[in-house]
Amino acid sequence: MASAQIPDPEPEPGPKTRRRGIELETALLDAAWEELRAVGYTALTMEAVAERADTSRAVLYRRWRNRPDLVIAAMRTHRPVLSGETPDTGSLREDVIAVLRRSSAAIAEVGVDTVFGLFGDFFADEEQFARFQGQVLQVGAGVMGTVLKRAAERGEIREGISARIATLPTDLFRHELLLNRTPPSEMAILEIVDDLFMPLVRDGAA
Repeated sequence: MASAQIPDPEPEPGPKTRRRGIELETALLDAAWEELRAVGYTALTMEAVAERADTSRAVLYRRWRNRPDLVIAAMRTHRPVLSGETPDTGSLREDVIAVLRRSSAAIAEVGVDTVFGLFGDFFADEEQFARFQGQVLQVGAGVMGTVLKRAAERGEIREGISARIATLPTDLFRHELLLNRTPPSEMAILEIVDDLFMPLVRDGAA
């Protein structure tokens, strides 16, 4: 009579590999993005993101001081509104339209409630508002500065366009979003660029 086969014992799981550096940060931002998509900004907590990333809150807080900072970082990684690669179509008009279209599409994907939730947190105190200026407003100014610099190098406009005119498209985009509580439409984007922005920079080139 053949003896019964004794199954090999299940291998014991080894210790988890400790994530560090870019690998850890990517996992945290992925978890924040997934949590944002799952529950929305208002319901998102640092505790839930840490649990989703299989780590501790302390690990999150060592990198991002609060929820808005974490969400902004996750959005920049997964669905940038203004940050990210600056369009370079060879035309100032098309570059600006591309910037605003990308912003509108990104806001539509993450939801206006996320944007308004971020605004609420940023406007809650002076220190947080200063961070909003650095994290959001200056990014828009930087993108438009790059777009205008390239246009000047191509000879489309002169150098030295004022900062107020340079940021007009993103400022009006933000105004449209706040006024209507919806991402600006294609018609609104074209009106901002063709009816308001381009005549000003063309006059400046004269």
